[in-house]
Amino acid sequence: MSESNSLANRYQQLIDSIVEITLQGKIRSKEQVYRMLLKDIESGTGEIFERVLDEKIQKTTAQLEKKLKATRILRALQTIQGEWERWQKENQNEQTLTLAIEQITEADDQHLLAAFLPCLDQSNNSSLNREQLQKLSQSLKNSSEGLDTLELANGIKDGLTEFSRLEPELITWIYEQNQSSLGFGSEKQGPWPWWEKKTSLPLAKILFKTLANNQSIREVSDKSSQVELRAWVELILLLHFIERGLVKWFDEQPYDAKFGQRLSYSTLLIFSVIFAQISQGFTGKNSNLREGYFLMMLQSLRQLTKRKDFPLYGGIFASFSGENLRETLTYFDDPLKEVERTQEKARILTLLAYSQLTIGNYEQAKKFHLEALEIAQEASDKPCEIANFNHLSRICIAEKDYDQAINYSQRALMFSRQTGDKLGEANGLINVGYSEVFRAKQVEKMTPEIYESAINYLEQGATLAERLEDYQSQALAYNSLGIAYVILSQPSAAITALEKGIKMALNSGNTYLQGVNFSYLAEAYYSLEDISKTIYYGCLGMYLLHQIESSEYRQAAGLLTIIKGKINEQQFKKLLEDNRTQIIKLIGVDGYDELPKLLEEYQG
Repeated sequence: MSESNSLANRYQQLIDSIVEITLQGKIRSKEQVYRMLLKDIESGTGEIFERVLDEKIQKTTAQLEKKLKATRILRALQTIQGEWERWQKENQNEQTLTLAIEQITEADDQHLLAAFLPCLDQSNNSSLNREQLQKLSQSLKNSSEGLDTLELANGIKDGLTEFSRLEPELITWIYEQNQSSLGFGSEKQGPWPWWEKKTSLPLAKILFKTLANNQSIREVSDKSSQVELRAWVELILLLHFIERGLVKWFDEQPYDAKFGQRLSYSTLLIFSVIFAQISQGFTGKNSNLREGYFLMMLQSLRQLTKRKDFPLYGGIFASFSGENLRETLTYFDDPLKEVERTQEKARILTLLAYSQLTIGNYEQAKKFHLEALEIAQEASDKPCEIANFNHLSRICIAEKDYDQAINYSQRALMFSRQTGDKLGEANGLINVGYSEVFRAKQVEKMTPEIYESAINYLEQGATLAERLEDYQSQALAYNSLGIAYVILSQPSAAITALEKGIKMALNSGNTYLQGVNFSYLAEAYYSLEDISKTIYYGCLGMYLLHQIESSEYRQAAGLLTIIKGKINEQQFKKLLEDNRTQIIKLIGVDGYDELPKLLEEYQG
């Protein structure tokens, strides 16, 4: 008789025994059944036990109508099945922990962190929870023969302890400032000063102070490169669980799901930046720490790309602005060159490329989108492929290459309809119509047929985006429709569309689309000779686009300069002052005070 048959017979006897004593009323709790399974099932033979149990359940189920006792037997078997599932889960956890210990203890000192960090990766089946990490730390301490392994063990333990201390303060900072200004940008206070006061880890204090002062994070690792491994591991654990805690809290906010999503994106991105910069600070000095923090950057980015709400049609400017946004984009340039061509990389590049477009870096945006398109095609990621066709269409419009813009948008539309990608279809419709308007304007052939066709595409896109309840695409649709009406010299229709676009752009948190909508509203009101509203909307467009360093702020600034030339300085100031209350509602007192300086900068 083979070994597997022998085990099958043993497990058959075990199941029959448990059923029999259950029917005799000798089983007092499920825990008693679990202990029997724990005692008699051999590790690595679970498939045999599961097969025997399944056969027994099927056989008993078939006898239910014929055999009165079968119902009681089935209940006993179901109890065994439930405790068996518990045994599997706990045994798997033990095996995962054992495997992690083996991988770490077998790694050399230069790759110690790389061997440990899969334990933190939430996209990895072998990731450990906090209780398991505590056990891992203790096991490493007990079995450690090397100093670095002992440092790692102590770092894990102390990092977990520090997070447990800081956890009650995780979101306290939010209630210390106005919720409308939540984020991590340099213009916002953010959590850094608060956490600096609360943490007891010297390295974490240095990092949080650096972040609060908007200084280079690279200097933290550069100047602290001689700090012991234990401290750097403590920092990894602390940052990792802070990031997880914040994302979980933001995602669970019921009052505004979209607002929570944007803050979750920002959280994952800002922590990616932190890990990336710390990693870069170790260049040429400590390959173990450099590799470790680089892998933590990838974990954060991977978490972002695996989200169901991943913003294929959005950028990373939510909670970032000005120089902070530009630097955030730059931080990923070098690290991404080291990442393999995967679906995750295609999506990250799509996100970064769109963000580059918003600040006017067309060449870099096109380079990223083309690379993302190629990788998405290799990975058969159709939604990502379609998104990049749509984004490339918008870049071609910006570059006045309207034929190629129509080519890209038509391909996006065709593939989206083939695959049922409704969001891709909405954006494809918008881009086809938008491209046709600009091409007709360029060749001065805006015939009624072309006009009707273009507006029809734009309206279909807007309707579909509205049905999908996607603010970002609705904002883009009404923005495109409004711009088309401005070009067609229909200011009243433009204002109606752009006002809808403003509402959607504000809901989406897309600073770029807000700025562009305001700028074209200024153009529409200027056509109607409403100077006061032209100044109001022009100032908002100029300020918001300048905030994200988009070169398109110059359009609104140019229009305001023309108005200043037509009316005297005092009248311009008076009209600006008349709009002060409304302007402050959107950009604050500091933003209002900045407006004259922006005009001077433009004119200079």
